[in-house]
Amino acid sequence: MMVHPVVEKVTQRIIERSRPSRQAYLAHLDAARIKGVQRGVLACTNLAHGFAAFPVNDKLKLRQQKVPSVAIVSSYNDMLSAHQPFETYPQVIKDAVRQIGAVAQFAGGVPAMCDGVTQGQPGMELSLFSRDTIAMSTAIALSHNMFDAALYLGICDKIVPGLLIGALHFGHIPAVFVPGGPMSTGISNKEKAAVRQRYAKGEATREELLEGEARAYHGAGTCTFYGTANSNQMLMEMMGLHLPGAAFVSPGTPLREALTRAAARQAVAISQQGEHYIPVGHVVDEKSIVNAIAALHATGGSTNHTLHLIAIARAAGIVIDWNDFDELSKVVPLLARVYPNGDADVNHFQAAGGPTFVIRSLLDAGLAHDDVNTVLGRGLRAHCKEAFLDGENVVWRDLPEKSGDENVLRTADNPFSPDGGLALVQGNLGRAVMKISAVKKEHHIVEAPALTFDSQEDFMHAYQAGQLNKDFVAVLRFQGPRANGMPELHALTPALSNLQDAGRHVALVTDGRMSGASGKVPAAIHVSPEILAGGPLGLVRDGDIIRLDATQGTLDALVPADVWHARKQATADLSSSHIGMGRELFDVFRKTISEAEQGAATFPLPSPRQTTVPLHEGTDTGEIMPGSDEDFLFRKTNDTK
Repeated sequence: MMVHPVVEKVTQRIIERSRPSRQAYLAHLDAARIKGVQRGVLACTNLAHGFAAFPVNDKLKLRQQKVPSVAIVSSYNDMLSAHQPFETYPQVIKDAVRQIGAVAQFAGGVPAMCDGVTQGQPGMELSLFSRDTIAMSTAIALSHNMFDAALYLGICDKIVPGLLIGALHFGHIPAVFVPGGPMSTGISNKEKAAVRQRYAKGEATREELLEGEARAYHGAGTCTFYGTANSNQMLMEMMGLHLPGAAFVSPGTPLREALTRAAARQAVAISQQGEHYIPVGHVVDEKSIVNAIAALHATGGSTNHTLHLIAIARAAGIVIDWNDFDELSKVVPLLARVYPNGDADVNHFQAAGGPTFVIRSLLDAGLAHDDVNTVLGRGLRAHCKEAFLDGENVVWRDLPEKSGDENVLRTADNPFSPDGGLALVQGNLGRAVMKISAVKKEHHIVEAPALTFDSQEDFMHAYQAGQLNKDFVAVLRFQGPRANGMPELHALTPALSNLQDAGRHVALVTDGRMSGASGKVPAAIHVSPEILAGGPLGLVRDGDIIRLDATQGTLDALVPADVWHARKQATADLSSSHIGMGRELFDVFRKTISEAEQGAATFPLPSPRQTTVPLHEGTDTGEIMPGSDEDFLFRKTNDTK
């Protein structure tokens, strides 16, 4: 299948744009690789510290410096439902790699916070910063230079992007990402949204609201709506960093454990001591990034990835921007309807065919690149398979030709929408992104007077006082990364939804985030540059007519140019967002973070000046080819055959 001309054009543009930084990145990757096991560069004292507490047999293997050592980097904690299942994974992984003659060590844990817990709370102002904190924690875990491959255990919002950014800064080390799967289905997402809206109107008690939430979020596993956590899992599958079909198998099942064991064995197989060396810095390239954007559009994924994918690409020396997202969105159709873009949850999506069906559909339509590296070898087509149990082991079989439910999942020749539902809007208010896959067409254009707010609390006070029963565009200012860490603004969703349902023409314009819960209300988010970077959002005054037009891609204040340019930036006292709940510790992040369209990142692009590690022998990777349909995994290392 020929690649679609727009997909090819965008890919080539990214390759050309990224050439200097990508070449610097790959040079650094090759410089960090050594001949033999990574721990072979350690002095005796270093190595003795590295295996001092290890069981005798594992210690002997590490002393011999022949077999690979696999790092386990985990975001396990007891509080997050999605990450609680990871408690038992390290022992499963260690047992699996011992069986094929290798060694695994728990290299380090990374922090994992839950946006669902911190929504509307001061802790949410640490959420975006936690991504780069996780990347730095990953780097610390790998800094001992003991490891030949790594397994990354993570699922949720900032955690998978942070792990991958950290992994890419050790791009010479092969990586396999290991998910935990979704919780079982509770009450429907439609019911959950309804009780939230009733509570916002004062028609439901707090006890009713809490009961509804507890019935929705009721067990171990990810939340079942298609937010950032589950978008992460879709993208890891699309980028070939998971084993096929791993994303949405529920925790605590035999298949889930078998997939974890298989992932551990595959990490050994792609180390330098295995049959095929596949460093993660060669898996994540320009084509795999384009594939990830295509998958995001095809599934109506989280707007958070208009930040995270940019930051992930940046870590690999690849430069993308919102124009790339916008152009691809125009040709990649919407293939999935999963809440908030439909009524189904991810369990229903998985039963209908799940990520592997999406991958095959995009490849069949020429909307994704097959010629990419993955954790299996060369070619994304190898990931278009379902996982099944055969005894205690996993086998992969071809997918059915048809979707299990065309109300949830379709092929590219019969999509829900001809475009991906993510739009770039720009004008005299800056550049922003809009998720319109769940917004009815009659709301794609909103023109109404501005009402400015400097916090979610200010907005909710006005709503609860009955002051917002009219047409307006809420301009929520000082929500960018430099101002207060760019929190998600979910507290506004039920109120704005109620106003829209009542017939009011409303919209939101903000330099903050709405994330995977972006729904039926038109919202231009991530407005860049933010006010503290000189952005024009601070020039808006109450009563200005704002025109937000997703069809033409415009975002403007309809104010005479002479009046507009004569205005001074609005100011706000942001001190309350800079101290308390640990926020003072992140002052350096607020001062150094890039704009949203640059990934809201705190680290630089690779440059030739950064390549200071001396080159070692053995930097050729050779040709990587896929195996057969079902036996292409779990090859023993060369030393243990």
